[in-house]
Amino acid sequence: MLHPPIELPSDAALPRGLVVRRPRVADHPAVVAAIPDWWGMPDTSIHLLLPPLFFQHFSDTSFLAEDADGMAAFLIGFHSHAQPDAAYIHFVGVRPDLRHLGLARTLYETFFAEARAAGCHRVDAITGVPNRRSQAFHAALGFEASGDTDYDGVRAWRDYDGPGEHRVAFSRKL
Repeated sequence: MLHPPIELPSDAALPRGLVVRRPRVADHPAVVAAIPDWWGMPDTSIHLLLPPLFFQHFSDTSFLAEDADGMAAFLIGFHSHAQPDAAYIHFVGVRPDLRHLGLARTLYETFFAEARAAGCHRVDAITGVPNRRSQAFHAALGFEASGDTDYDGVRAWRDYDGPGEHRVAFSRKL
């Protein structure tokens, strides 16, 4: 499969020795294995929300970063076929020792640029109600949160991912 080249923003914040590439199907096991640890949720099955189909069908709009220690970060996203003006970021992770270096912001900004070039005018994402770090990160990037119910001071959509699975939805205009 031919993947488009990745053009990082000119002010990209990448740690030394880090490279960004398109993910491959063979990367799926390593990514889902990292999610519970990187997200601090060891006893969860949240990784089941990222099946191999995302690596089979959306690798041309996703990123995987690596350094000498292995996988450093990933962003799995796609441009919506049902809503051609929208793109969606589905899963993102940064290895804990690389947080606060601007890597996630760089991956998001790269995704924004590619989505804009593809004709998208907005990017959507979701996160869980307890994930205050994700909520703050999305707000800092200019996303607006929405929901229909208040949960512990957080506006979220009731049962978004099934019964009891409330989610904060984010949208950002490009």
